[in-house]
Amino acid sequence: MSNFIVRKAAVLGAGVMGAQIAAHLANAEVPVVLFDLPAKEGDPNGIVRKAIDGLKKLEPSPLATKDRVAYIDAANYEQHLELLKDCDLIIEAIAEKMEWKDDLYRKIAPHIAPNAIIASNTSGLSINRLSEGLPAALRSRFCGIHFFNPPRYMHLVELIATQTTDPALLDNLESWLVSRLGKGVVRAKDTPNFVANRVGVFSILAVMHHTQQYGLGFDVVDALTGPLIGRPKSATYRTADVVGLDTMAHVIKTMQDTLPNDPWHGFYAAPTWLAALIGKGALGQKTRCGIFKKEGKAIKVLDLAAQDYRDSAAEVAPEVLAILKTKNPAEKFAQLRASSHPQAQFLWAIFRDIFHYAAFHLADIADNARDLDFAMRWGFGWSQGPFETWQAAGWQAIADAVKADIDGGKAMSNAALPAWVFGRQGVHAPEGSYSASADAYKPRSTLPVYQRQIFPERVLGEPSAQGTTLWENAGVRLWTLPQLDASVGIVSFTTKMHALGRDVIEGLQEAVARAEQELKALVIWHEAPFAVGANLKEVAEGLAAGKFDLLDQYVGEFQKASMTLKYAKVPVVAAVQGMALGGGCEFLMHAAKRVVALESYIGLVEAGVGLIPAGGGCKEFAIRAAQHAAKTGGNDPFEFIQPVFMTIAMANVSKSGAQAKELGFVQETDKIVFNAHELLYVAVREARALAEAGYYPKLSPRAVKVAGRTGIANCEMMLANMKEGGMISAHDYAVAKAAATALCGGDVETGSLVDEQWLLTVERKLFVELLKTEKTQQRIQHMLETGKPLRN
Repeated sequence: MSNFIVRKAAVLGAGVMGAQIAAHLANAEVPVVLFDLPAKEGDPNGIVRKAIDGLKKLEPSPLATKDRVAYIDAANYEQHLELLKDCDLIIEAIAEKMEWKDDLYRKIAPHIAPNAIIASNTSGLSINRLSEGLPAALRSRFCGIHFFNPPRYMHLVELIATQTTDPALLDNLESWLVSRLGKGVVRAKDTPNFVANRVGVFSILAVMHHTQQYGLGFDVVDALTGPLIGRPKSATYRTADVVGLDTMAHVIKTMQDTLPNDPWHGFYAAPTWLAALIGKGALGQKTRCGIFKKEGKAIKVLDLAAQDYRDSAAEVAPEVLAILKTKNPAEKFAQLRASSHPQAQFLWAIFRDIFHYAAFHLADIADNARDLDFAMRWGFGWSQGPFETWQAAGWQAIADAVKADIDGGKAMSNAALPAWVFGRQGVHAPEGSYSASADAYKPRSTLPVYQRQIFPERVLGEPSAQGTTLWENAGVRLWTLPQLDASVGIVSFTTKMHALGRDVIEGLQEAVARAEQELKALVIWHEAPFAVGANLKEVAEGLAAGKFDLLDQYVGEFQKASMTLKYAKVPVVAAVQGMALGGGCEFLMHAAKRVVALESYIGLVEAGVGLIPAGGGCKEFAIRAAQHAAKTGGNDPFEFIQPVFMTIAMANVSKSGAQAKELGFVQETDKIVFNAHELLYVAVREARALAEAGYYPKLSPRAVKVAGRTGIANCEMMLANMKEGGMISAHDYAVAKAAATALCGGDVETGSLVDEQWLLTVERKLFVELLKTEKTQQRIQHMLETGKPLRN
């Protein structure tokens, strides 16, 4: 079988989605030609160039690093269609108008390479109908490929085949999307709005209907339908504002126009108040006014009764909050159903109607219940899909309750629950997830790409690999996965947020010692975050007791753990996902190699609590500065120190794994993995490869040339300007000077030669001195109490 490689891609349409799809392709090292209409005046590529410039300003950034934008070329349909002949993948992402897409397909067809894939990013138009706009010879290579906004961060991609799409093409494309772009792929059926938008938009419509039915404010509903029920913080109405009220109305209109026989068709209409807002141009976040609007620092919410905005003051009733905090799902739903409080009745109603809708339509819109649940988790940010929630709450009890409400005329539709709902314990089982269309349980995909996901995302009740524990303490587990590689040990931190307390520091050293005796290599891996830094609670307890000698020993043990990683006799690979902050960043810096997920946020953030990196972070940068200087004509380590100093002083954190390379936390030869579920697989193979290649640790450097007093003075000049400009406080200055001193090797002559232990001693001493200051102690306490840095 030949390899499937996308060497170059084209994106047709430089709107919000098209431009960001192009950005994510560039993130994945795929050069892109971004097309749009020629501008009416000036540069013919003006529309596209404006879109590309816009990518640089968006937050969160669609670009993994700023330089990615250079791999997006601007083009227009009138002058540059011949560029399509070099593209292996062409993604159309223009406005959702069938006639516009038909016209564009006719234009591009003569320029498409014989083996290229053509796909539409439509959010709900018929893929089979769209394929009719292409010549018959191209239709086998056409499909739907629906990204969710924003494409870099949203995990879901819906892949939709036509009746004539080549099955092998779909398998190749799915594998590429999963591994190269890091996506979770759901194969959707060619029905209006596919899976996620079909269920998600209905869910929003149900919330809107019951908001009015129970007389609740929009702010109250958002308080109820956010994290309290496992949904994103933006909940319902804030999500509508972010998506755009006009976009929301368009998607609703698609359902209204294309689903005339649907039992819920009467609800496929924008509410009067929504149409009124759109008519006034209040479209949500993009117009800074929608259901919510911001006035100064105050958040206002639309009050339908007053026909005006009021202060948002959402309150969840205490009795309802108590119900939602009930840990047993069956008890929680029973209490919601039994409660007479309007908020509880509202919550039961929206769950009831989504259960009803998902069950009724499962056979039509998704291959199986797992796909529908994943679509809602990955596309809408739900912590559980509707079927998982239903099954966790007791399948049969919920089914009976939904049926009773349907029979009693309380549900939004009187359509009967399908017969398959009854007489079972749920839809997710060890053998697979239920397919209503096939009346059978479907196992997971057998595509080889999924063998790289040792711990894929699971649905409720799905078994997971456990591994064999070799040793553990209260903070660390050392284990192996024999089915992956029994000779490579895996170290996982087991503390809350993987904070680095004494148990982790001691456990890590013990794990390395055992690996040196029994294993060929070691990988540090667990689900995100990698580590949020030192256990500040332990530090604060030491400060409260005035035990600075013990705190000094604590820092010494932290440094010893870092050095144990660096000089282990077996290779140690850090597999990083999510936050790797402070000491977590220092641990990964000392590993033999790093395998880093794209969505990794790495940094030395100690300045935020009035401290400096002292687990070897400053020391490592001082050594790298000396190594860098030795390779340059100037032979000046400060050239490397200067940007690193600002990164540490400002507690900057990378916004991607790729940017962590630019900041120096990750080395150029380290691996960036787009799909975090592949992280362990890649890391174990990297570790084994190092071992098989005859790995041995380098000797500790004994003659490190440091920037010394001149370097410190140069850093202080930068700080003086910042202090004069009011950008930093006096204590910020003191903390940053300590960081400069550690990075420059201490208060020594410029160009002095020191060893590694000297550098460790310098940063350790400075760290403990800062601990003794009142302002640092205040910062630590503030962080523990609020989770936010204090700039005192």
